[in-house]
Amino acid sequence: MAKMEVKTSLLDDMIGVGDMVLLEPLNEDSFINNLKKRFDHNEVYTYIGSVVISINPYRSLPIYTPEKVEEYRNRNFYELSPHIFALSDEAYRSLRDQDKDQCILITGESGAGKTEASKLVMSYVAAVCGKGAEVNQVKEQLLQSNPVLEAFGNAKTVRNDNSSRFGKYMDIEFDFKGDPLGGVISNYLLEKSRVVKQPRGERNFHIFYQILSGASEEFLCKLKLERDFSRYNYLGLDSARVNGVDDASNFRTVRNAMQIVGFMDHETQSVFEVVAAVLKLGNIEFKPESRANGLDESKIKDKNELKEICELTGIDQSVLERAFSFRTVEAKQEKVSTTLNVAQAYYARDALAKNLYSRLFSWLVTRINESIKAQTKVRKKVMGVLDIYGFEIFEDNSFEQFIINYCNEKLQQIFIELTLKEEQEEYIREGIEWTHIEYFNNAVICDLIENNQTGILAMLDEECLRPGTVTDDTFLEKLNQVCATHQHFESRLSKCSRFLNDTSLPHSCFRIQHYAGKVMYQVEGFVDKNNDLLYRDLSQAMWKANHSLIKALFPEGNPAKINLKRPPTAGSQFKASVATLMKNLQTKNPNYIRCIKPNDKKAAHIFNEALVCHQIRYLGLLENVRVRRAGYAFRQPYEPCLERYKMLCKQTWPHWRGPARAGVEVLFNELGIPEEEFSFGRSKIFIRNPRTLFKLEDLRKQRLEDLATLIEKIYRGWKCRTRFLLMKKCQIVIASWYRRYAQQKKYQKIKSSAITVQSYIRGWKARKLLRELKHLKRCNEAATVIAAYWHGTQARRELKRLKEEARRKHAVAVIWAFWLGLKVRREYRKFFRANAGRKIYEFTLQRLMQKYFLEMKTKMPSLSPIDKNWPARPYLFLDSTHKELKRIFHLWRCKKYRDQFTDQQKLIYEEKLEASELFKDKKALYPASVGQPFQGAYLEISENPKYKKLKDAVDEKIIIAEVVNKINRANGKAASRIFLLTKNNVLLADQKSGTIKSEVPLGDVTKVSMSSQNDGFFAVHLKEGSGAATKGDFLLSSDHLIEMATKLYRTTLSQTKQKLNIEISDEFLVQFKQDKVCVKFIQGSQKNGNIPTCKRKNNRLLEVAVP
Repeated sequence: MAKMEVKTSLLDDMIGVGDMVLLEPLNEDSFINNLKKRFDHNEVYTYIGSVVISINPYRSLPIYTPEKVEEYRNRNFYELSPHIFALSDEAYRSLRDQDKDQCILITGESGAGKTEASKLVMSYVAAVCGKGAEVNQVKEQLLQSNPVLEAFGNAKTVRNDNSSRFGKYMDIEFDFKGDPLGGVISNYLLEKSRVVKQPRGERNFHIFYQILSGASEEFLCKLKLERDFSRYNYLGLDSARVNGVDDASNFRTVRNAMQIVGFMDHETQSVFEVVAAVLKLGNIEFKPESRANGLDESKIKDKNELKEICELTGIDQSVLERAFSFRTVEAKQEKVSTTLNVAQAYYARDALAKNLYSRLFSWLVTRINESIKAQTKVRKKVMGVLDIYGFEIFEDNSFEQFIINYCNEKLQQIFIELTLKEEQEEYIREGIEWTHIEYFNNAVICDLIENNQTGILAMLDEECLRPGTVTDDTFLEKLNQVCATHQHFESRLSKCSRFLNDTSLPHSCFRIQHYAGKVMYQVEGFVDKNNDLLYRDLSQAMWKANHSLIKALFPEGNPAKINLKRPPTAGSQFKASVATLMKNLQTKNPNYIRCIKPNDKKAAHIFNEALVCHQIRYLGLLENVRVRRAGYAFRQPYEPCLERYKMLCKQTWPHWRGPARAGVEVLFNELGIPEEEFSFGRSKIFIRNPRTLFKLEDLRKQRLEDLATLIEKIYRGWKCRTRFLLMKKCQIVIASWYRRYAQQKKYQKIKSSAITVQSYIRGWKARKLLRELKHLKRCNEAATVIAAYWHGTQARRELKRLKEEARRKHAVAVIWAFWLGLKVRREYRKFFRANAGRKIYEFTLQRLMQKYFLEMKTKMPSLSPIDKNWPARPYLFLDSTHKELKRIFHLWRCKKYRDQFTDQQKLIYEEKLEASELFKDKKALYPASVGQPFQGAYLEISENPKYKKLKDAVDEKIIIAEVVNKINRANGKAASRIFLLTKNNVLLADQKSGTIKSEVPLGDVTKVSMSSQNDGFFAVHLKEGSGAATKGDFLLSSDHLIEMATKLYRTTLSQTKQKLNIEISDEFLVQFKQDKVCVKFIQGSQKNGNIPTCKRKNNRLLEVAVP
């Protein structure tokens, strides 16, 4: 927005009324019409005093940009048009500057935009608070917790494609500077019944569809899932795909968010394994089977799904199968086991699925809290954001709607109390007389629900706990007895005669008159949902799982901690949570956002007045306006009030020199406003009736028009005078410039004439001097030419004489040389003929050798030691030389290659050389290990916190750390162990806990046995009589056998100065305690592919089948 367009008040360019307190006349129709008018002009926010009404536009609007954030930053609440950023800024500044803890309460029905509103509040606070690496990390973790919780806690409903099916309250903690330190999230009443059943047109929780759509084929295979939605009974097929929702992309977003929040890879894997197990539980089906005693028993139809669930969770299949078929009841010292019929088995299956998912969600919230909690212990300021389900009235309302509406009753109660409290505190602070405000107090409704003796929740708990037959009908009968006379309770079967003939109220229902209207509840399912029972057999089966996360989710399954006391009911737990929430909210300064859904079609530009009217009634917005207007409808500090209306009084216009309050008093007296219409506070002016404010606005608008006319008149006069003075100045400038130009032209003409005369005179003098100089030069040149010709003639004569004399001397020298040569040839002719052959032979050999070495220079092979190329031998007589030269060259390049090695590389090659001497041509596995580097530390013992206990127990340097399989003599099955080799010991530790199981000194190791085939089995033989040999030798299997045996051999040789015996045989003996067992290796095809398997044949023979 340009600088001239920035609003300085919400009253400027107002569309409708920005603050409902100023609405005149105030009734339901005018309220709705004002909201519709603003909605049609894309104004989705409206105030009720300090409360923000937010209408969901169902489309993106350009009002959340970084520029908008800066526009509302550090601005007065009423300074700009209504916006959620204004409320967020007011709350943040109150927290930062006044040390007041804040809470932002966001309410409204499903689809009204509560979740988006909470995101906007958090994003605004993140944008305006401090910067820095640590602060940015905290902000990013707080923001990224939303996608994780939405994936696991939100679902598509008929009213909203991203409906929150749980309540969330987040406390964001700040330091004294206003920078975020961390946060704490509390969740309320996850709708876990959605896991097993969804209404028509709705989906299960998002995460199920995201995994099946976005996970890779490999990842789905690990989770034992298929991509087809129709394979799973818990997923509704009619709304599996949602227009505009990319589940695959959202899955990647969730995984990235979990990584940012701080989830470890194995934690993420465990979470998705639990989700997969829940999904597959729905595919377990039961069939009836009659027993001999005549009782019905349930059996699982297809055990493949059960098997895959057990493989995912690490539960013994027989244990889980029994838990689905039997139920054990404990009373004092007695245990009674009863069979479950098909209906009970299905109930147990669904109860397990609901509890498993609900506890997983609570664990996720706890895990996120561990990551985002403040790390420092300094005093913190807190801003709470409450995003909780709104009041719900459906065609069929059950226990969930009853609990949700109870929570909204409590929120409405605290809203009215805190709003009145805020009004009263402001009047007292400003010194204004407080008048009592009449309003509907819904405490009587809250008491009807939560009273400890006669409340509906208390009656429900009493029914759930009493012995005998307990049904929903007995619960309704009890309500009819206790609550019949309550003015807000209605039932067809109650003692109150006025409802006996009410046909709109079925016999199996009861109706409560809430503050938002009457709601009829179907009593069916109240008792079961409040009990929320999970059979103890299932809890104990879950606790026995090898899956660490599932085991942690069911601590009550621990046999050592069996508690026969009945667990608290769902209603009592929620009641306690709401009480804690109310207590928390009352300690903070409240800020309210009331969200409204404009239509049920989730479409833009549609405003359904009947739907909006319904929401206005149950949110109590009109009552909120009346409470706000019961005293004074409008209030404003003196300074902005005087600044806005000072032009209406001559004494205050254009500048008031005194105090702002005195100026406002003069202004209001001058305008003749009745004294009963306003009051002066200590820092604000209070206006009782909106008509008075609108009158001031009309006067200001008229005065602004008059001032605009005056300003226009003065401006036109100023503009004409300025134009005349400018023209006069221009005429003077033009005249002066012309006179200057004329004088310059005259001066240039005179100057040009003088220059022309001067140039002619100078030219005549120069030409005369030039003629004289040319004549003198010609005379000098003639004398020079004559002298040169004479000197040349003399030189040529002398040269000719010298040449003749030189020719004579040369002829004599040539004749003498020929004569001497003839004499020498005659003298030495006989010697030359005797030695010519040998000389020629030596010369030829010398030339051939020279040619050989020159050719070798160009044909030399590469410097790689493994390059076996060598130039061909050119001549037979050079055979020995050629071979010796090849040997010397190979030795030289090997030395050059070795000189490049570091000490670590030399050690590795020494180990490789040792392995070659030990296993080459002996062990079939050896060739595959040649190209694999010896790493030693295959486990990150020092970095992984899982092995902290193991790291602390080992003081020496670890030479090799690898996961091996320890073979059990009894059945030939393998158990994972961590194999550690140090300078003095061999250690075996448990892979999961890191506990050391065995520790063997190297001196007690006598021999290592292995087969000659392509397998990783080996036996470590221990010295008889040693302390480590009490349990016998170790039979192990490893993927890095060659490396482990080589390092063990070298370390033993280094420490004991004795070579370790390496026995390679397809049949050898292993000592197990007091018995010796033969281990035999055979060839055979395997069902598991190329993986060798070990199988026990008898007490003395273990047979290993190698592919």
